[in-house]
Amino acid sequence: MAEFTCLQFVSSFAFEAMQKVDVVKLAALSEPELRLLLPCLVRMALCAPADQSQAWAQDKKLILRLLSGVEAVNSIVALLSVDFHALEQDATKEQQLRHKLGGANGESILVSQLQHGLALEFEHSDSPRRLRLALSELLVIMNKVSDSNGEFFMKSSELFESPVYLDEVADVLCILQAELPSLLPITEVAEALLHVRNGSWFMCLLVANVPDSFNEVCRGLIKNGERQDEESVGGRRRTEALRQLCKMNPTQALNVRAMVVEECHLPGLGVALTLDQCKNDGSEDTVTDLVSFVSGLLLGTNAKVRTWFGMFIRNGQQRKRERSSSVLWQMRRQLLLELMAILPTVSSGRIGEDMADTDMEPNISVYSALKEENVVKASAMLRLYCALMGIAGLKPTDEEAEQLLQLMTSRPPATPAGVRFVSLSFCMLLAFPSLVSTPEQEQMTVMWLSWMIREEAYFESTTGVSASFGEMLLLVAMYFHSNQLNAIIDLVCSTLGMKIAIKPSSLNRMKTIFTQEIFTEQVVTAHAVRVPVTSNLSATITGFLPIHCIYQLLRSRAFTKHKVSIKDWIYRQMCETTTPLHPQLIPLIDVYINSILTPASKANPEATNQPITEQEVLNVFNGLTWAENNRCRQRHSITAQLLVLYYTLSYEETLLSNVKTLVQKKPKSYSAALMDQIPIKYLIRQAQGLQQELGGLHSALLRLLATNYPHLCMVDDWMCEEEVTGTDALLSRMLLTSRAKRHSPKKLQEAFQMVSTSHTQLMQTLEDLTLLSASELIPFAEALMLDLYRLLEAAVPRRILQTVNQLWMLLNTVMPRRLWVMTVNALQPKAKLLRQQKYTQNDLMIDPLIVLRCDRRVYRCPPLMDITLHMLNGYLLASKAYLSAHLKENVDQDSKPYQNNTMGVVGQPEAPEVTREELKNALLSAQDSAAVQILLEICLPTDEERSRGAGTVLKWLDQTGSLSESLENTQETLLSNVREVQCLICCLLHQMFIADPNIAKLVHFQGYPSELLPLTVAGIPSIHICLDFIPELLAQPQLEKQIFAIQLLSHLCIQYALPKSLSIARLSINVMGTILTVLTQAKRFAFFMPTLPCLVSFCQAFPPLYDDVTSLLIQIGQVCASHVATQAQDIDPIVTRLKYLKEKSEVNADFNRSASSDRIKKGENIVPECLDPDVLLCQRVETTFLEIINTAVVGV
Repeated sequence: MAEFTCLQFVSSFAFEAMQKVDVVKLAALSEPELRLLLPCLVRMALCAPADQSQAWAQDKKLILRLLSGVEAVNSIVALLSVDFHALEQDATKEQQLRHKLGGANGESILVSQLQHGLALEFEHSDSPRRLRLALSELLVIMNKVSDSNGEFFMKSSELFESPVYLDEVADVLCILQAELPSLLPITEVAEALLHVRNGSWFMCLLVANVPDSFNEVCRGLIKNGERQDEESVGGRRRTEALRQLCKMNPTQALNVRAMVVEECHLPGLGVALTLDQCKNDGSEDTVTDLVSFVSGLLLGTNAKVRTWFGMFIRNGQQRKRERSSSVLWQMRRQLLLELMAILPTVSSGRIGEDMADTDMEPNISVYSALKEENVVKASAMLRLYCALMGIAGLKPTDEEAEQLLQLMTSRPPATPAGVRFVSLSFCMLLAFPSLVSTPEQEQMTVMWLSWMIREEAYFESTTGVSASFGEMLLLVAMYFHSNQLNAIIDLVCSTLGMKIAIKPSSLNRMKTIFTQEIFTEQVVTAHAVRVPVTSNLSATITGFLPIHCIYQLLRSRAFTKHKVSIKDWIYRQMCETTTPLHPQLIPLIDVYINSILTPASKANPEATNQPITEQEVLNVFNGLTWAENNRCRQRHSITAQLLVLYYTLSYEETLLSNVKTLVQKKPKSYSAALMDQIPIKYLIRQAQGLQQELGGLHSALLRLLATNYPHLCMVDDWMCEEEVTGTDALLSRMLLTSRAKRHSPKKLQEAFQMVSTSHTQLMQTLEDLTLLSASELIPFAEALMLDLYRLLEAAVPRRILQTVNQLWMLLNTVMPRRLWVMTVNALQPKAKLLRQQKYTQNDLMIDPLIVLRCDRRVYRCPPLMDITLHMLNGYLLASKAYLSAHLKENVDQDSKPYQNNTMGVVGQPEAPEVTREELKNALLSAQDSAAVQILLEICLPTDEERSRGAGTVLKWLDQTGSLSESLENTQETLLSNVREVQCLICCLLHQMFIADPNIAKLVHFQGYPSELLPLTVAGIPSIHICLDFIPELLAQPQLEKQIFAIQLLSHLCIQYALPKSLSIARLSINVMGTILTVLTQAKRFAFFMPTLPCLVSFCQAFPPLYDDVTSLLIQIGQVCASHVATQAQDIDPIVTRLKYLKEKSEVNADFNRSASSDRIKKGENIVPECLDPDVLLCQRVETTFLEIINTAVVGV
């Protein structure tokens, strides 16, 4: 400002000397510099010091010697001789008086009537009066500041404006503040001095004489400052004052700037301090402090700071006053100078003028190479201008736009920093296309883009950076071709690292340049397939990669449109992957599969990509497919193998889903032989341990597996795998001996061959193998299965069988499908083994019941039966998936003939599909029910077992109706192999009934031997669902089904005594009563003889049914008696006896329990000489009556 031109400020050297009390430096000061610091030095010399050391005594002598030659010291000493206590009291009274008068100027207690002006009074006054004059004037200004409510004003004061008395007034101010700190806080004094002329000079002197108050004064001035300092006179004066303070103490300038940012006040001051810092530094090797500071404000995480500084930029552009005095203009000028300093060449004229002088290549100098040491600075400069224009709304001048474009189109060296610079330049060109305003500049831009295309491969090979700018060029070109302008905007913002508002319409000109002049769609596709794949692609490689470009091209169907094969590139990229999985790989495979199966247009069904060949798929798994040293021979990473597995499974699923739309050209599906060679379960198990690194690939594979390979997703398998991967497995690894490692498949085979003579070697070998992991057991699988039939001999110890079962379950976790086929073939009967009939995976999926056509000895070998049941359950699930896939694959075979025959009939063409679906469901139901019936038949003891008493369990269950009671009575029998096999079968049937209740309904409608009912009801927990359809079974016209329903219900009532069972039991009694009236003698005998014992169970489970059962029994007896009476036989005594038994049940209890009961249980007839069916039925009624009475009396 002009008011400071004749004033001398305290130098930084002098302030540092005062701050450190460096007497040597103070002695080196000139007399004018020393004059400014006299108030503090005089007080220092005269006041009693707190430091009593000898060193300070010496320094104090030097200070006195220094002051002895200065004449002005005498006046300062006189000022210090005043009674400051009285002065403070008078000042306080004056303050109170002015507060009472409301701030009006009245009589002053400090100063009496002035005869002359304030300056003359000050000149003619002695020291006490001078103090009073200055204090009074200062208090007036301070009071006015406190009453102004933040509005700035200038106070005209003769005392502070007269250049003759400035030094004396400054001395008075410093003495007053030092002696009256409570009355005159230094921050309030500094705030008041802003409102008088020469206030900044007074402020600097005041702070220089109290150096410790520097930070306090600066923070106070900033806190009370304006949010936008250049908008008002007060803001500019405050900024200038703080700037002078920082010049006096430059070491604290950055701290003051930090206060500015913290308070979000005085942005011009922050910029001005940075400009001053840049002038002092003068460094050209690194990014300047101005670039770093402004970039930090605009690109930092503090949105409040970003908005505050952006408003400073916008407001600064709108001001119309002189630009040279504006801090914003100074900042822009400094940035432009720094930008021009790093340009390859600096042109003095305008670009258009330079281009007018050239004929061939415009402005050759523009394309000079950017120096390597300037690349990082250039990148920082580009980001700063992007932030200024995109966030703060800076509108560049023509000169700035020209220099920016010249920098953006320069050619950096082939370094990683150079790649970054080119990417930033390219994105800035897209973000601010208005920088290209003339045809010459547009031509220069096109040439630079062409240079990028030519040099991309060289840059990538030289720098070793995978994410080069070539991929970004391709990606932007693809986005332009598909008109995805918002995607381009997101790409630009992501690369620049800032959110910029870009209008899609502003990209129209760049779109034309890309799509018509540089990157036509055909050029894009042809160039994309030549781009090398990214080696060891993983999520750790950030930026824009070739995979992003290929993905966008596949989405837009550019490859199929221009007949460019992309299969090899995708295959190579899948093979060149590692963990953690890159997130773009799964979407890439999905869109690639879609491009294979779905034509780009209906008019051209041939426009599809080629699928990966079967041989290429197998190559990925070479070394993994059941080789003895498989882990050593793997050529591809587990990530590549999992990706190829995902591709094959997803391809097959998508093919089946779109088979209806692929009638014209049906792509070829992968063969079953190929799928059999892929170790799916092993790979899934490996993926399970890498879930965190594979992202969503593991869950996607599980979804595909559950849909297409349900037999590989059985719950039992997952539970077994949990055991295999738990602490037991870790303990096994710790116990693994060197002997176990030395075993080979050949030694295992030799041990099997000796099992008939010695069990020890085989036992030891199998025990050692249990310590190996599942993958290490794979080489032993074939040898183990080859001699499995030898274990069916009677003398094989149970421990060997259990160990083989354990090893089989362990192998099942990694190679289930191949293991199942080998096991089924190994357990075939001897006759089939001699014929060398080998079943394949396809055979077993078509007919799962082959599993049960094994050697009959397996049925009585529980460990091997457990394996057989596991395989049966898996193949039943596999058969369902196989038939569903077969139905989808051949959806058009039957529909065409039906459509021809039913032409014109509405809705008829859909009928064949529905019929085929129903046929498939019927086949599956028949298959499941046949498996259940065979398993139930296996539960029946053979004749030989019956002769040995193996069927005793079923008899006990039938007689007691309770499994627990049978356990108590037949301990030895329950330990038999038959019983264990029955338990295994019941567990499987329980799972099947839960999975599909319709199977339970179908099996019970078909019926099975009634002697199995005690076993099935007690051993299958889910059999209670039969209560839902027993009423429907009772309604069937066949007597056999009705009899089976009543027998089943009798056991269910004992097992599940529920209200629902009671109602159905009452219904069955009513049905029996109804049937009694319509049956002939023969059918009546056939129906009631097996069902009457069931009434005992009804009464035992539900005592309220006694009356209904008794009435039914009497009714049956009456019918039989009436029928006998028609044949002239006297049967009345029997009926009379039945009535008598009902009335006198308690009296006859002993008789029932003794003689008659024993004869009935032994199967003897009461009247054996009578063979008439009615008489026999009456005897059965009597027997039933006796059993009911016996049950009621005993209280069972």
